[in-house]
Amino acid sequence: MTPNNSLTLLVLAAGLGSRSGGAKQIEGLGPSGETITDYSIYDALRCGFDRAVFIVRQDILELVKEKFLPRWSEKIAIDFVVQSMESCIPLHLQNPTRTKPWGTGHALLCARDAIHTPFAVINADDFYGQEAFQSLANHFAQDKQEDHAMVGFKLKHVLSAHGSVSRGCGDVDAAGYLKSLTEQRTIVQEGDKIISRLSTGDQLLDPETPTSMNCWGFRPNVFQEADHAFTEFLQRSHTSPDAEFYIPVIVDHMLSSGRGRVKVLSAGQTWFGVTYKEDKQTVADRLREMVGQGIYPERLS
Repeated sequence: MTPNNSLTLLVLAAGLGSRSGGAKQIEGLGPSGETITDYSIYDALRCGFDRAVFIVRQDILELVKEKFLPRWSEKIAIDFVVQSMESCIPLHLQNPTRTKPWGTGHALLCARDAIHTPFAVINADDFYGQEAFQSLANHFAQDKQEDHAMVGFKLKHVLSAHGSVSRGCGDVDAAGYLKSLTEQRTIVQEGDKIISRLSTGDQLLDPETPTSMNCWGFRPNVFQEADHAFTEFLQRSHTSPDAEFYIPVIVDHMLSSGRGRVKVLSAGQTWFGVTYKEDKQTVADRLREMVGQGIYPERLS
């Protein structure tokens, strides 16, 4: 698998959940009160992952520990890293007026001292299915080129019926490697059309577009690339109260510099998640259905 047979699951759980109405990272939506992350850990364990690192805000650290340690601490090694406004930011580029996290790319960078093995990155509020974790484990076991990986989902399968979403839309070459990733910020579905609302006008998107749902497989050398990209971002945007540094920025920085490749894995078959509070019932129904089909037990532990 890897030189020391170790794979880490990095769980991004520091988001504010402003559109979903609360701390969706710890909300029990499964039949026995399981969170979406509980299912991700369960699946990752089945695929050979042996460690989980949670990226959290300081104000929810204890809540997250209370939620996950009792269920999983005897089955998988768990560590917690706090994403603060000052983490990984030089003093002269810090913004004391900032009140929200710097984004998923910053969250990933915060884990640089905690992860030294190949690792998967997931959102705490997204369900990916066992096949996604198995494809990442297989990639790390079989890839001899030290490539990174992205689990690709078809755009038409990763929308919300309750409002617009932001998605990273990929351009993939004939060999299955990512050429570029464009963050489309306001995507809506109107009838059979998927549209990105842009300031310059509407853009029609291909429903089959390979799309990032922040389910990545990275080698530890990604942290060096993240550091370079974040420094450039801060030099441009550190005074902004709202600018966010996303993982796709790191990936595009790496691709454009030629310092790494990203294999797009076509294992993204099942996705659902919580963007809006109205999505919660849909997620609960899907989880209950999968338990009824025997895919998951009634209680995960």
